[in-house]
Formats: sequence, C-alpha cells, structure tokens
Amino acid sequence: MKQHQPQYFSIHGITYEIRVVNGFTNNSSLPLVIWCASQDANIGGRALQEGDDFSWDARISFWTANPAFSCTMKWDRTRKKFEAFQVHRDRPRCRLLRKCSWLVKEDGFYFSNDESNWVKDFSWL
Repeated sequence: MKQHQPQYFSIHGITYEIRVVNGFTNNSSLPLVIWCASQDANIGGRALQEGDDFSWDARISFWTANPAFSCTMKWDRTRKKFEAFQVHRDRPRCRLLRKCSWLVKEDGFYFSNDESNWVKDFSWL
C-alpha cells in the first residue's frame, strides 16, 4: 500500500483520492483487470493480483466541470463498468478524509471512506 497524503484544499480546488483494491480471496492465477478514465483523461489500467490496488487523485475545481471517473473491471469472462467517482454522489460520502475506496470481491463491489467499514454498493451482474 502506498503512502499517500494529498493536498486536500488548494487554490486549484479540492482533491479526492480514489482507490480500487482487489479483495478476492483466491485468485492468484487470475488477475482482476481494471481500466479507468474520465471525460478528459485516460487514467490507465493494471492487472491486479490479490491485495493489489490502483489509485489516483481527482481534483474538483471551482472553475471547471466536475470530473466523473468510470472504470471497467474484467475478471475471467465477466466485465463490469462502474462509476468509481461522481462528484454529486461521492462528495458527501467520502467525507472529511476525501477518500473514496472500492473493494472488489467475488460477490460485488464494496465502498468505504475509511477502509475499515465496507458497504456493498452493487454486484457483478
């Protein structure tokens, strides 16, 4: 896990950290593939082994359009596209830490703003 200390408030806006973690319990031979982008930027992707993460910062500017980041997840033959960050949905639930984390497991996608309390947001299908 990387040490990350974003600058939360600046003249350029507010920064949120978005993090997606492979929470599978037995997929050592089959990685979880992630690819993320916003309207303006291609964040990129990775093949995540068990416990690996993929993270980036989203800056919410007072002078520009608010970004939304969508990710496509692929596990074996299953694909799922989801909104990893939407300003209107996530600003209130990411709270003061400005951290929006996703734990992807075999049964679905779990959200947390503190990485201690996870709530299932939706399933793969």
